[in-house]
Amino acid sequence: MNAPAVEPLHDASAEPAVRGLLHRPAVAGGAGLVLCHGAGSDCNAPLLVSLAEALASRGLAVLRCDLPYRQSRRRGPPRPGGAALDREGLRRAAAVLRGIGPARVFLGGQSYGGRQASMLAAEDPGVAASLLLLSYPLHPPGNAGRPRTAHFPELRTPALFAHGSADPFGTLEELEAARALIPARTALMAIDGAGHGLAASARGARPAAAVVDGIADRFLAFVSDVDG
Repeated sequence: MNAPAVEPLHDASAEPAVRGLLHRPAVAGGAGLVLCHGAGSDCNAPLLVSLAEALASRGLAVLRCDLPYRQSRRRGPPRPGGAALDREGLRRAAAVLRGIGPARVFLGGQSYGGRQASMLAAEDPGVAASLLLLSYPLHPPGNAGRPRTAHFPELRTPALFAHGSADPFGTLEELEAARALIPARTALMAIDGAGHGLAASARGARPAAAVVDGIADRFLAFVSDVDG
C-alpha cells in the first residue's frame, strides 16, 4: 500500500491566509482534521507531526497548520487581543480542507490551539463535526483560580480530550470536573506520566509511538461512535 503523501499548502485567496502541511491518505476515508499547535510552537511540533502521520495512515486527511499569529512571526507567544484572528484562521483552514475533498471536517489542537478550536466551535457549532483537544490548558500553571472554561457550557460539539497525568496546566481531576460543564458528548484519554507535550521526558520530546497510535485509534473510534 502506498504511504500517505505530505505536501505544503498555502492558500492566500482570503484573509487570514492558511499555511501548513497537508497529509493525504493513500486511501481516503471521506473525513479530515485541521490540527494546530500550542502557544510557543508551530505546525512542526513533534506531537502534531507524529499524530498527523498516524491519522493519515488510517485514512484521515490531516492539515497541520500555523495559526495567524505564527504566520506573522516565527517566534513568541500569541499577542493579547489576537485570539479572534487565530480562530478565524482555524475557520478558514476548515473551509480550505473541506474544499479539497473531505465531506466531514474535525478540528484539533494542542494546548492554545485546542482552546481556540473549542472556542470557535462554541461560537459556530457547524464549523466542525468533532474536536480533538490535546493537553487542554485548563488554567495557567500554578493558578487554578483562572480557569479557561467559560465557553464550555456553550460547547455542543463532541470532544475527545487527551491529557497527561503530569500536565501543569490542569490535573486529570480538574479536567473531569470541567468536562461536566460541556453539554455535548465528551471523553477523556488519560496518559499516565505525560506532561504538557504528552511525552514522559523533557519538553519538546516526541511522544511515544504507542501514545500517538493510541490517540489516533481512540479519536477514530470516538468519531465513529458519534456517527452511530
